[in-house]
Amino acid sequence: MDNLNSKNNKVILIKKASGDEEPFSTAKLERSLLNAGAKYETILKIISDIENWIYPGITTRKIYARAFKILRNEKTTSSVKYSLKQAILELGPSGHPFEILIGKLFQNMGFRAEVGVVLVGECISHEMDVIATKDSIQHLVECKYHKDQGKQVGIQVPLYVRSRVDDIISKRNGMLEYQNYSFTGWVITNTRFSIDSVKYSICSGLKLLAWDYPAGNGLKENIEKFKIYPITVLKNLTIKEKQYLLNEGIVTCSQLLEKLDSLINLEIS
Repeated sequence: MDNLNSKNNKVILIKKASGDEEPFSTAKLERSLLNAGAKYETILKIISDIENWIYPGITTRKIYARAFKILRNEKTTSSVKYSLKQAILELGPSGHPFEILIGKLFQNMGFRAEVGVVLVGECISHEMDVIATKDSIQHLVECKYHKDQGKQVGIQVPLYVRSRVDDIISKRNGMLEYQNYSFTGWVITNTRFSIDSVKYSICSGLKLLAWDYPAGNGLKENIEKFKIYPITVLKNLTIKEKQYLLNEGIVTCSQLLEKLDSLINLEIS
């Protein structure tokens, strides 16, 4: 398949979520569809449609919406994967459902996870969004959720998370029950980190997880690998029904399967 960047050999500039412009690339669209597991014939159809329809100044969001609509019409399971980013954005406005999602992700990795726990530090107490523990390993996690996918997590966040985590570690290193434990601080977001955030975290030993960071092992890949799909991917639920379930603390599809009585309350069959 040719990776064309133009329509009739003319470069088409599109607008990203950040507001910046970039040339439209069929190669990027092709990669997204391949990553979603779309069939070759479907990819050809979508790219052909987008190339004939695209115009200067169109947003990546509109391109995504059109591509997804075609995927959905093709009735392929890849449409669920391709809609994952939008489904995460629909978890808001509160960041709490995202924290539950991350807790479930760690659980599927074999950790015991707690959400929204206040921990005593050497100097003061701190609320951590997620604590994940397995054997003598403990992860202290700060979640940064954004409804705007163009948002970046700036350097201020890893700076204060590092200091909070260090205060907790300092206290726990002196506690008998945490002898021989290793502690790791995390910042996890559904969007992206600034360059300075990444540089500082690498230098300071803080772990970062963003939508596509680290490359090939980001949040998207981990959600798919451990099958922690949010209920917002379900197309047969209305916005009101999804919000009801989220308010009940039911964030993932696996949670919904465990609490089928919640579907009865919604009168969904």
